[in-house]
Amino acid sequence: MASTSSSILVACLMAMMVLLVVATDDKTPTICNVGISELAECLPAITGDKPSWPTKRCCKVMRKVNLPCLCDYKDKFLQYGISPQNAMALPNKCGLTLPVQCGGKY
Repeated sequence: MASTSSSILVACLMAMMVLLVVATDDKTPTICNVGISELAECLPAITGDKPSWPTKRCCKVMRKVNLPCLCDYKDKFLQYGISPQNAMALPNKCGLTLPVQCGGKY
């Protein structure tokens, strides 16, 4: 049953990514300047009750994310079954500082 809920969370995250996609000139789907396939590296670090610590690959991806853009979506995570706290804590776990507009630490 735990794998079913994890599968649902992953499906919800992927649905959210599709809804937030912005096509670039080369038609590669991106969110906040990062490709969707790259963002998938961070799924284990934001899903579930006790997400894993982000991998080095995930943090490398997070360094490319437009953080102010990510902050603009923080209130939408919950409607897709993703904890906003988990998602917004990810940059800090990777040694990045969230912009002031994000409304504090997570």
